[in-house]
Amino acid sequence: MVASEASCALDTIQQEMERLPQGTRRLAVQLRLDLAPEWIWSVLTDYDHLDRFIPNLASSRQLWRRGNLVALEQVGTQQFCGLRFSARVQLELNEEPEQGRLAFRMLEGDFRCFQGVWQVGADDTSTWLLYDLTVQGKPGMPIGLIEQRLKEDLASNLRGVQREAQRRSQQP
Repeated sequence: MVASEASCALDTIQQEMERLPQGTRRLAVQLRLDLAPEWIWSVLTDYDHLDRFIPNLASSRQLWRRGNLVALEQVGTQQFCGLRFSARVQLELNEEPEQGRLAFRMLEGDFRCFQGVWQVGADDTSTWLLYDLTVQGKPGMPIGLIEQRLKEDLASNLRGVQREAQRRSQQP
């Protein structure tokens, strides 16, 4: 997926998934919207409140900050097949506001691999938000089930960021 692709209609989500070896999945989701990139960035970096507007994120809290490096602890929850599933991660984020880039990687947690990037930018037609995630479950995790939930949830997460950014942009 190319983040600068201009052919995408506004307010449309594009999504792709790649199956990598050893149960690893790479998912990329992009949303184009009519909103200044600064509003989206302010939402993405509101670390202690992400759980208020990102669906299925039960908690999010900043552990520390060292310049442009930030550590977060997040817990996500899912309900499927009548069971509640939760996963905890501690992430290290590298903020690059000039590039609109927020890279993250798991320091510890309930996956073998959980890393990626949020990217915010603008071109002549609109602002775009890209979320690119590479995830690998621990042995015994049903990757097919995780894959399906992630595909559904990532679009929902971008919509949550969009709604909060729109709400903030309309406040006096």
